[in-house]
Amino acid sequence: MPDYHDDLRLAHVLADAADATTMDRFKALDLKVETKPDMTPVSEADKAAEELIRGHLHRARPRDAILGEEYGIEGTGPRRWVVDPIDGTKNYVRGVPVWATLISLMEAGENGFQPVVGVVSAPALGRRWWAAKGAGAFSGRSLTSATRMHVSKVERIPDASFAYASMTGWEEQGRLDGFMDLTRACWRTRGYGDFWPYMMVAEGSVDICAEPELSLWDMAANAIIVQEAGGRFTSLDGVPGPGGGNAAASNGLLHHELLGYLNQRY
Repeated sequence: MPDYHDDLRLAHVLADAADATTMDRFKALDLKVETKPDMTPVSEADKAAEELIRGHLHRARPRDAILGEEYGIEGTGPRRWVVDPIDGTKNYVRGVPVWATLISLMEAGENGFQPVVGVVSAPALGRRWWAAKGAGAFSGRSLTSATRMHVSKVERIPDASFAYASMTGWEEQGRLDGFMDLTRACWRTRGYGDFWPYMMVAEGSVDICAEPELSLWDMAANAIIVQEAGGRFTSLDGVPGPGGGNAAASNGLLHHELLGYLNQRY
């Protein structure tokens, strides 16, 4: 199996640089915010962080492609860095500390591009999570100060904690009834949103989470971290990986039931 240690170290360097940029403008009274064509906000910090990451990658990995939320795709080849400079921009612009920079390296294989390295850095929370293929998932301050993560062992939906973002997307897709049935069946539900539920699945503090509509940069880093922690990350159709436009993550033991609820149609 390939060794991705150097790529993981680089991803941490990229996250360090992004953290400094995003924290410098967090809660700034003069923060500039625009509305994109899809009606979602983008701040000057989103753009600055992605530009910084791209600049580092151009120097350190000039042959690799880069896909970012704000500036799209550049380059070709079997290796592709996928970047969400601020996952949770709506939180960021309102001063809510639940946001993170997501950085992943994906490699081409028999089943298309799949993540092999992922870093999720949430500096306003003082947290960082990461994983590399075949090397496990970790949380901590740095590569040398880390705790290995494992998903939970909860085996029954009535004992499970379920995290989600909002109900709007489920209703738009005609999946709201199944979603509501799942919330009623679970032991506990919380709307944490964005990257955090996936990290809690990887840590074992949440058992299942799902979102009905996502982009690749929202999922790539989360997917490898959940998988390396022993969990499962698929589309709502059950296809492994972050390429399906939506996501379901679990400790693995509850995955079949999770998908069953969310694919109910009335």
